[in-house]
Amino acid sequence: QVQLVESGGGLVQAGGSLRLSCAASGRTFSRYTMGWFRQTPGKEREFVAAIAWIGISTYYKDSVKGRFTISRDNAKNTVYLQMNSLKPEDTAVYYCAAARVVGEMSALGTYDYWGQGTQVTVSS
Repeated sequence: QVQLVESGGGLVQAGGSLRLSCAASGRTFSRYTMGWFRQTPGKEREFVAAIAWIGISTYYKDSVKGRFTISRDNAKNTVYLQMNSLKPEDTAVYYCAAARVVGEMSALGTYDYWGQGTQVTVSS
């Protein structure tokens, strides 16, 4: 069992930055693929970014490439999402997720564990 707790969300003006953190419990954190997803009211949860367990391979939604960076610190059981040049359309609840088995990185069904989410609001 893995528990995920997100933090770092908040209100920021367009063009600003935030860094989200996701702290994971469990001794095998380094073996999990980790992902970030986001959701706005009335819409499906969508993929944002993912990082493989060895931290070399990363994947991004096209609209965040060049602005967001996913990283992980396996010693701290933590994954991060650095978000720069934020836009109002980035406003959403952001969720951290963990996958035991490598699969399609952008697919919701790949992930076994989810955090409760953290709100990010970008004002124009």
